[in-house]
Amino acid sequence: MTRKSRRLVLIAACGAVLALAVGLILSAMSGSIVFFRSPTEVANQGVAPGTRFRLGGLVKEGSLQRGADQTVDFAVTDTNATVQVTYRGLLPDLFREGQGVVTEGMLEPGGIFRADTVLAKHDESYMPREVADALKAQGRWQEGAGKDSGKAATANDKALGPRSER
Repeated sequence: MTRKSRRLVLIAACGAVLALAVGLILSAMSGSIVFFRSPTEVANQGVAPGTRFRLGGLVKEGSLQRGADQTVDFAVTDTNATVQVTYRGLLPDLFREGQGVVTEGMLEPGGIFRADTVLAKHDESYMPREVADALKAQGRWQEGAGKDSGKAATANDKALGPRSER
């Protein structure tokens, strides 16, 4: 074998190993990607049962029901559509009706979303970006909604910008 052919074989082998590594990384990542959907998208797109995704919106007023063994049932709405959610575990301290929430889990065959993670907003002016975008797309969200209009901004708040961008 000449020196040139050995170099070509080495380059080809390195390329094959690199292609295999990239393929393995992409296949591993495809199983962990979780898409965000609003209740309207779930209703309109007919999401298949067993599909894992994030569901975001507002906790519907009057829908919160606590059961035995830390089981909680509630509804997530974007004011157009509503999806029933069931969750077993401790809820975040700031979870309550009328507030923004993002849940992660799977849709069951009966149309009930079984959440294994519940994320709640962290202060009075925060709305999860995905939820705000979904509400804006439907014309149901107004800039500045939920913010305290009577409070003056501190110097630190002005330097950091709006809370939704932090």
